[in-house]
Amino acid sequence: MPRQPLPPYVDELAPAPARRPGLVRWLARKLRWLALRVFALMLALVVLFGWVLNPPTTWTIHTEGELPRRWTRAADIAPVMLRSVVAAEDANFCVHWGFDMAEIRRVIGRGESRGASTLTQQTAKNVYLWQGRSWVRKTLEAIYTPMIEAVWTKRRIVEVYLNVAEFGPGVFGIHAAAAHHFGTTPERLSARQAAALAAVLPAPKTRGADPRSARARAIADGAETIRRDGRAACFDPPSDAAARPGGG
Repeated sequence: MPRQPLPPYVDELAPAPARRPGLVRWLARKLRWLALRVFALMLALVVLFGWVLNPPTTWTIHTEGELPRRWTRAADIAPVMLRSVVAAEDANFCVHWGFDMAEIRRVIGRGESRGASTLTQQTAKNVYLWQGRSWVRKTLEAIYTPMIEAVWTKRRIVEVYLNVAEFGPGVFGIHAAAAHHFGTTPERLSARQAAALAAVLPAPKTRGADPRSARARAIADGAETIRRDGRAACFDPPSDAAARPGGG
């Protein structure tokens, strides 16, 4: 018996096969292509400034810098200056991977509004990004930070930070800061002067470099403490590390 054709309305009631729209698939491919290339560019810039070149300038320096600045190698900066900036800004610098989770939890637990940015995060922001608060900037900073920790040495991070940080209105970099505030050069900074410069960093447009301030004295004590207890081992020059008890 010949098969009877189905009524036309039966085909209309049958569910259409699920099919991803072509436009959505195309957009997903393009976004993935773009994200991979942005990531590759970011990684290339991290390698470039970590091992090949010193950052020639930053967006903030380009727009706000007033005094002449000159790049200064970590070897030409008084070791106490490196320890002072770590003591002031990121005492756990040697033991975290870019984010100080203990400090972040402490700040959240206390309900404080201040940030818990590490030196690595601040370096990522200062070198590659812009000032100001936005989710876009924070997201890019969160990507750059582990890249920098993976590619750069801790000593390189402190060196770059000190060369791009603002130490007063229009005063960028440790060379300009030492000359402007104390009429000296980075390798000749004393412990008191180094602590005073580090004390400026949280608010460089409003704070002065006063070695007698309570904050500067506390930073000087902190710098000596991290030298004694070994928390400066990851960025101290080899001679200083060898001079400590147990140093190689």
